[in-house]
Amino acid sequence: MKGNFQKIINSDKPVLVDFYADWCGPCKMQAPILKEAASELNGQARIIKIDVDKNRKVSEQYQIQSIPTLILFKNGQPVWRQSGLLSKQQLLDVIRQHV
Repeated sequence: MKGNFQKIINSDKPVLVDFYADWCGPCKMQAPILKEAASELNGQARIIKIDVDKNRKVSEQYQIQSIPTLILFKNGQPVWRQSGLLSKQQLLDVIRQHV
């Protein structure tokens, strides 16, 4: 995953990464919100999910201590980070600042 992850976040398009776990209640609530946001962005940004239990190295690299944690990358660099549940509008506002 590490090689693919680096390739994905090195995009000049913003990439929102959702660090989550299957057992996490708030993560399950965030998932449909992310799906709606992705459809409204019409390809302006990419949204991917990283399971912290299956991708421990990436999770450790970005010091994920609570989930869900969302990190927005542009050109491989984190430009925004937030832990906890966010509304679709909050996500869209943040992502659109970096498009």
